[in-house]
Formats: sequence, structure tokens, C-alpha cells
Amino acid sequence: MKNLAFALIVTVSIFGLVLLGCNSEIQTEGKPEIQASDLMRGIHSQPVNTVALTDQFRAAVADFSLDLFRTTLSDSENSLISPTSVLLALAMAANGADGTTLAQMEQVLGGGMSIAELNVYLYSFLNSLDSQPKELLTISNSIWFRENGFIPNRHFLQVNADYFGADAFAAAFDDQTVKDINIWIYDATDGLIEQMLDNIPADAVMYLINTVLFDAEWAQIYDGDDIRNRRFTSYNKQEQTVVFMHSIVNLFIQGNGARGFIKPYHSNRYSFAAILPDEGIDIHDYLDTLSGEAFLNLIGNAQPSQVMTALPKFDYEYEVTMNDTLKAMGMQDAFDPYTANFSLMGSAWGNLYISNVKHKATITVDEKGTKAGAATVIEFRDYGGPRYDHVVILDRPFVYAIIDNATNLPIFMGTILSVE
Repeated sequence: MKNLAFALIVTVSIFGLVLLGCNSEIQTEGKPEIQASDLMRGIHSQPVNTVALTDQFRAAVADFSLDLFRTTLSDSENSLISPTSVLLALAMAANGADGTTLAQMEQVLGGGMSIAELNVYLYSFLNSLDSQPKELLTISNSIWFRENGFIPNRHFLQVNADYFGADAFAAAFDDQTVKDINIWIYDATDGLIEQMLDNIPADAVMYLINTVLFDAEWAQIYDGDDIRNRRFTSYNKQEQTVVFMHSIVNLFIQGNGARGFIKPYHSNRYSFAAILPDEGIDIHDYLDTLSGEAFLNLIGNAQPSQVMTALPKFDYEYEVTMNDTLKAMGMQDAFDPYTANFSLMGSAWGNLYISNVKHKATITVDEKGTKAGAATVIEFRDYGGPRYDHVVILDRPFVYAIIDNATNLPIFMGTILSVE
């Protein structure tokens, strides 16, 4: 029993959000009223055809998920991420990348498939995910640009509207913008993620944001004698008395030094999977051997069998900055102010690069079911561009004058209504 809590964390963050390739309609409504300007006016999502999800896509996403999870593990506290949230945010960013930066992102995110292919597969994946009253899955995306500091490429906005349903806003990037972004995330996660930003750096010019909300009841809710205390041995060998929930489930998983079970939620569309490494196998050593393919095979080979289970109640939050993780996975150029190439996003004063990838996730597992939320915020900064208090771009008719500096009187005056 001593490795149970860590095993559960793995399956919630990966199984619940990666291995869900079935039918659905993602909800993206419910955005709060904000003060930023809506850049999507005049840009409407174009019809996109869905495709069947291939084994190559599933393997690529599973590999990304396991690699990401392994490299963000904490040795001292419970860990939790949503690989899907990070993948979607980075895929939106990749649509503005070019050259070596894009090639590295395509390799890390999709195992080498092009961003055009990945867009179609992710769109199809998202539209395959059911959301029902007692099994709610909500995925939301938004893009935020600094007013007078960045001119977004319309094609970049269109692609992210088509494939990811992303909102886009122009904002002052002041204290109000910090509030607006935090409110947007709070609303999108039903209050589970209260704050992602404390401030906005002076050279930050864009944020790409994804949120994932999962809220589902168990098919069989725990009650009465199902709930009782048991001993739990933590990773550092400390014994604790905690509340466990007991039930009989009908799917058993076993292989490669671990065993576990799969417990369905209300409509049997999503399930909770628990993986317990065998006695004597360290949880980190086990994860080092767990590839994306091995994980897919472990879940896919679940056997019908009556399994007596005991699951501890738990409730916690985890936050991590993923810069070093993503660099180690092969995305070095995106974080380099000199070599990053995000020229397809639009026009900035200097060179755009990713300065931070922040991720926060929270989960509650209790008698009624599971509620989990995650947010990923990708911060872009502008390297080498001059800093201005104000910007004036003469991109529409204007008046001009040639003046006498002593008197400020005009010697010539004119208007430009068109430029030949």
C-alpha cells in the first residue's frame, strides 16, 4: 500500500486527460466580462473536418505526456499536471513558429508530425470528448496581446480560432490585465484555479492560455461502510491514518511491475485508473520504465475481474514552471531570445521568445467523484525591442505640418489621405 498515493496521481493526470479518444463536444462558453479588446471580431471559426485518430497520434501524445510528467515530478510533494493542457497551449504557440524553432516543437509535441497534421488531430481529439451534466469536461483557450507592443498576424489568429476555438484579446498589460487574465482562468476552471499571474513584466507582449476542467460523479458513489480509516505509509516511510473509500470494481490491470484497477465515472465515458507499483519498487524507478506505449498497453489490456479496492480521499494543488523540462525534451530554441523564431505570430519591436511556461493543477477525489482543474500560461517576451511609453503608428489618414520652432507656427501643413 505504501506507493498508492503516487500511483493515483499518475493515472489522474495522464489517463484522465490523454487516453480519452471517444465522442464529444467541448464547452468553451462562460467567459467573464473583461475590459480587454476582443481581437476575434471579424474572425470566425471556419469548418474543419475531423479525422480518425491514428495509433501514431495516440503514441505521440502518450510519449509527450509521460515525458512531461516524469520531468516535472517532485521528490518531496504530491505531483499533478494536465499534459493535455500543456500540449494544447504549446500547439497554439507552434502555429506562430517557423524554422528550427517550429521543427523542435513539432518533434516534442507530435513526434515529428507537422503542425498542420497536429492541428487536425488535436481538433478531432477535442471534438471526440464527451461532456455531460454528471461528467463535465470543459476546455478553453485564449490569447492575450499587449496593445501598442504587438501586431498579431491574422492568419495566426484564424488558425487558433479554427482548430482550438481560442479567444484573443488586446490589453494594456497593466494591473487590470492581470486581473482580467486571472478572472478568465478562474471562470474557465469553475474557481479551482484562483490566480496564475501576480504581475506582468515590462517586456511581456503575449500570453497563450489553456484551461481544463473535469468534474464527474462516480458510477457507484461511496457511502456508509464504504468509508473508513486505514493506515497509509508515505514515500518517506511515515505512517498516517487517513480516510479510505472501499468498493468492488470490474477491471483489473497488471504488468511490468505494477497492478491496479479502473473505476468508471457516472456515464461510463471517463474512468479513474490507479496503478500501484509492486512492493519494493520505488515509484520513481517505476516511472522511469513507463513509456507512452507501455502505458497505453497497460490500460488497453485491462481484464474483466472483480477487484476489491481501497482508495484514499485526497485534495491538493500543484504548481510548476516547465521551462527546463521543455528544454530538456528538445524545445531549446523557443526559450532562446536570440534563436527563437515566432515570426508567424505577428510583428513585435524585437524578437519574440517564450520566457515562462507556468502550469497549475488541482484535484479533489472524494465519495461523490472527482473534480480537477488545470491551467497553462505561456508568457512571451520581446527581446531587443525598445521600450516606449506610447506608440503612434501612422497607418490611416493623418495631418502633418512643417513648423517654425521659434514660434511653432506652421510653414507648411498637409494631410495624407493615401500613399501612392
